[in-house]
Amino acid sequence: MKATGVLTIIIGVLGAAPAWCQIQPPAGQRSGPGVQAAQDSREPDVLKTCKVPPAPRGGRGGAGRGPAPAAGPRDYMVTEIPGVIAAGQQWKDIWQVDGNNADGIIATKDNGLLIAQNDKSDVVKLESNGKTSVVYSDTNTGGSLAMNSKGALFVANRGLNASVDQLAPKRKLLANKMNGDSLDCIGGVLNDISADSKGGVYFTMGGVFYADSKGTVTRYGENLTTNGIVLSADEKHLFVTNGPTIAEFDVQKDGSLTNQHEFAKLEGGGNGDGSTFDSAGRLYVTSNAGVQVIGPDGKYLGLVPTPRGLISVAFSGPDRKMLYVVSRENATNKDWIIGIQMIAQGPKGRAK
Repeated sequence: MKATGVLTIIIGVLGAAPAWCQIQPPAGQRSGPGVQAAQDSREPDVLKTCKVPPAPRGGRGGAGRGPAPAAGPRDYMVTEIPGVIAAGQQWKDIWQVDGNNADGIIATKDNGLLIAQNDKSDVVKLESNGKTSVVYSDTNTGGSLAMNSKGALFVANRGLNASVDQLAPKRKLLANKMNGDSLDCIGGVLNDISADSKGGVYFTMGGVFYADSKGTVTRYGENLTTNGIVLSADEKHLFVTNGPTIAEFDVQKDGSLTNQHEFAKLEGGGNGDGSTFDSAGRLYVTSNAGVQVIGPDGKYLGLVPTPRGLISVAFSGPDRKMLYVVSRENATNKDWIIGIQMIAQGPKGRAK
């Protein structure tokens, strides 16, 4: 990021709304990339093939978010969270885009960000100097990104025939079926993903799922309303937002999950969404109120308030001491990436 000021880039894009606001797309855009499966006019034909059909869909598509925030920025004041952030810090606008075109952000090794664009079905790289470029296209409504410790990059495709694909080092399908059924038969929206070093990917889609390196998908957990998902640095624990709480699982050597239990309760209003860790093992969870910070022991440490409700979060920038979030305003159909200077440092050697 340049020290001379804030760079805002406006990109005009029309398209479908995000996973948590099932607004009908414009006429003529009821199918194809950029349209989520639940809005695709061809979805009923796919669901007819399900051996196990999905449960009736609610108004939030399984995303687990609350009501959309009101239009316009709100006042906020950052107070100190010891070791995390100093009092008085301010969020800076970094990038702005029309439509549902910023989600699932992860850090790059050169202090930038990779951004999933739902409507455009692209993956954009935002450089540390504010420049942007398309690095992957044709993702079938890609809405979230994950990179494992070996550098393999994955995307969650939210379009019809939902899938988890590997983008790098070689582009290929990882998983698009469970027990022979299309992933669309699960119901809801393929929300967030977290990749392990074994070539597998955990994902949320109304529940918690694991696609192993061979593409076999298994469901885990009970009584979950999921959204964000993230592995611990040692890959021994998996954390999943569950409405106003965080659920934790123990990860076995084969990637399977056991011992579901409540790790922490969120405060400050709203359900949890995206999540990331810092180098000290503190968990950061986005919500309508801002970024909620939780200690490694599950103790609630505080809130970093924001001018708008949030979707996704990641550390990047010089020394990994900038916290970036995707800020969403449904009323105007716009996304922002904003950043704030931290005392805490994001983990080096991992993208999230």
